[in-house]
Amino acid sequence: MNLVNLESVSHSYGPKPLLNDVSLGIEAGDRVGVVGRNGGGKTTLISVIAGDLKPNAGRVTHNRGLQVGVLSQGDDLDPVRPVRDIVLGDRSEHEWAGDAGIREILANLLGDIDLTALAGSLSGGERRRTALAKLLIDEHDLIILDEPTNHLDIEAIDWLARHLAGRRTALLVVTHDRWFLDAVSTRTWEVVDGTVERYEGGYAAYVLAKAERARVAAASEARRQNLMRKEIAWLRRGPPARTSKPKFRIDAAQALIADEPPARESVELVKFAAARLGRTVYDLEDVTLHAGGPGQGPLVLDHSTWQFGPGDRIGLIGVNGSGKSSLLRLLAGTVQPDSGRLVRGKTVRLAHLSQELGELDPERRVLETVEEVRKFIQVGKKEWTASQLLERLGFKGDAQWKVVGDLSGGERRRLQLLRLLMDDPNVLLLDEPTNDLDIETLNELEDLLDGWPGTLILVSHDRYFLERVTDRTVALLGDHRLSMLPGGVDEYLSRRASGAALSARAASGAVSGAASATSAAVAKETTAGLSAREERDLRKELSRLERQLDKLSGRETKLHESMADAAADYERLASLDAQLKEILAEKDSIEGEWLELADRLGE
Repeated sequence: MNLVNLESVSHSYGPKPLLNDVSLGIEAGDRVGVVGRNGGGKTTLISVIAGDLKPNAGRVTHNRGLQVGVLSQGDDLDPVRPVRDIVLGDRSEHEWAGDAGIREILANLLGDIDLTALAGSLSGGERRRTALAKLLIDEHDLIILDEPTNHLDIEAIDWLARHLAGRRTALLVVTHDRWFLDAVSTRTWEVVDGTVERYEGGYAAYVLAKAERARVAAASEARRQNLMRKEIAWLRRGPPARTSKPKFRIDAAQALIADEPPARESVELVKFAAARLGRTVYDLEDVTLHAGGPGQGPLVLDHSTWQFGPGDRIGLIGVNGSGKSSLLRLLAGTVQPDSGRLVRGKTVRLAHLSQELGELDPERRVLETVEEVRKFIQVGKKEWTASQLLERLGFKGDAQWKVVGDLSGGERRRLQLLRLLMDDPNVLLLDEPTNDLDIETLNELEDLLDGWPGTLILVSHDRYFLERVTDRTVALLGDHRLSMLPGGVDEYLSRRASGAALSARAASGAVSGAASATSAAVAKETTAGLSAREERDLRKELSRLERQLDKLSGRETKLHESMADAAADYERLASLDAQLKEILAEKDSIEGEWLELADRLGE
């Protein structure tokens, strides 16, 4: 049964239409993910479907009695109403407390929020979760979500995906979180150039289908280009000959030229060579750290020892409030530990992308903001100006002279990334770099980081991005130390489900005074009574073994490729097989050492 129909809908806010003669429908049970470039019309499309925006042309039809629930990027929460009233309405306590579904929503979205608190006292993220909880508790035929994963941590995103996939309600969701799209969507719509391209399946299926469409289009385009070249050559065979050509042939050639599509606007980050790193990048030695500075705020680390080495690609995860940003600020040198020592390598050239966009001067022009870092940069054999790089990043023409304060969040994020990368760092600290970036930009950033030869420490709630660009996962589980998670995000979610991961605030709130000292002693006992020096030495050895395993894995992959190429050469195949067995045996031995050390460290 169709819930909503759009017939020949068009809408624009200027000369370029965001929607142009769009016709589509949503049926009961559909779960549709909407993707597209920032500013391309995604929010306009869902606003038209929701009935919040009347299009310039066309017709929108809702099924009679249709109940639509919308989560927009803003909220209209009454600041003087308590959270309980906003979310639960006039439901009596025994009514909602006896409903397992409502209890589940409250536990996963509002578990750390006081239900008696007034909405005006909540942070932006807490307001977002409150609005989402209210929407999910109410009954709807169609739920429309605009960036629902904003302000949610990995655990909450995982729960929301499972919750939505289990509902029978139709769903329309706009998000840049590709893991989330894959988890909830059965269809994908791409809003591009005023049209809506439709694909079956989630994000992965959409990428594959789009690639196949591009391949077919490229073959057709190659044939068309060949014909066009011939026609242009024919037209240019001298003025006397040209005037004698049959008019229909000239018109056909001109039509081919006129039909030449404009170059697609691509957001591209340029790969910069990294400066050489020495053996030491960051060594934490018996470090104690509070989130608000020495002795202030929640306790993040308590006598913790850790090593970040050259080439490490670390994903740092933990619930909101666990202290991830505080740890990055410690590494960046903007905060100092309460005690202990942070050793920073002499060759470290750091770039730190924080969540704050206020670091850019709002009064300066875009081009000036880049040129103050560097006016020219050598990439390969070609020298680029700041203006040329900005153009490749989507700041074309007059856009380079816009005032930074007038840029959108996504534009400012791109500008920050470009400034950081132009400074040629060899260590990147990225705190939620995917905020406000569309999927096309994320793909370009991933492509850059895939081959970037420095040390990367990343904090992100975007699971797809996190798993794509990092090799190891380290977590803050609320026990005031860093923990290696060989099983990655899945292991973290498992520990979290078992109650083994807390926020720094929750963990700190559980103890006070003398109990806090006892907690510190217990935390140190978990490392089997090791001294700080012994623990530091063991962690260095653990890091060395991990790098050895990485190298062996690389050799193993190359051997498999060589064996595939030598499938018909039995002598070479036997030699390669012998080498492979040696590598596998060495890996087994090193993995055994790693497990033994990890066990001693209580990992």
